[in-house]
Amino acid sequence: MPNNRARKPTTVSIIGLGRMGQALAIALAAAGYRLQALVGRTEKDATADLAQLPPSKLILITTPDDAIAEVAARLAAVPKSRAVQTVLHTSGALSSDVLSPLADAGFHTGSLHPLVSVSEPRAGAKALRGAFYCLEGEPAALRRARALVKALGGQSFFVGAENKALYHAAAVMASPQLVALFDLATELLAAAGVNPKTARQILLPLVASTAKNLAVFSPEQALTGTFARGDVATVRRHLKALSATKVAGALEVYKLLGLQSVKLAGKSLDPQVVTQIRTLLR
Repeated sequence: MPNNRARKPTTVSIIGLGRMGQALAIALAAAGYRLQALVGRTEKDATADLAQLPPSKLILITTPDDAIAEVAARLAAVPKSRAVQTVLHTSGALSSDVLSPLADAGFHTGSLHPLVSVSEPRAGAKALRGAFYCLEGEPAALRRARALVKALGGQSFFVGAENKALYHAAAVMASPQLVALFDLATELLAAAGVNPKTARQILLPLVASTAKNLAVFSPEQALTGTFARGDVATVRRHLKALSATKVAGALEVYKLLGLQSVKLAGKSLDPQVVTQIRTLLR
């Protein structure tokens, strides 16, 4: 005979209500989780209000990285919270080791890092659905984390505690530093006489087309332009122009990324051309 009893929703409390915390609250509520408590409208509140935290099956710590250790220590000292089964933090760079006071107190601990850029909570909540999530921690915490990812329609992968910082550096290069690189490109266009707002409008379709290429092709195949063609004379012109500009850091960034581009294009270029370009860049 089938069991018709409705399954109880997982209860969750979120400590730290920045953009990520708010986005997760919206996304998890829509996915059927029951929000028990939202703690920390300011960074100071995230540690001050823990004594009033009600019991829940899952706690997510979404504070800035520097506050996680203090939150963990204070939460471990709150007897009322001992009914909580699992605590996950959402830092990309830190492992679950930062939650050791909670692990010592009998909690299941782990980390869950969504690979999405959250600039605004509601848009972020939409981005969390179907996203990739990096998981790390003890087996019981990983089971709870995988259930959360499944509820959000996402996909998860595992990175060991010793490799969290390296993993996060890769994520930073692919997203926040891409924004910084875009900003540098707009500065160069502005230095060439283009209105900064217009410069962004001009460059955005180029970035979008590159992302589309990367979704279909390998980096070697997706690479286009000067380095893919091995245009030595153009590299010389670029270096001369960048040496004369007052845009700070542009020349150094161009050289570093140029070397990586030559590495990608190297197999399809004449070895002498590769040597020439590398010599110019170094």
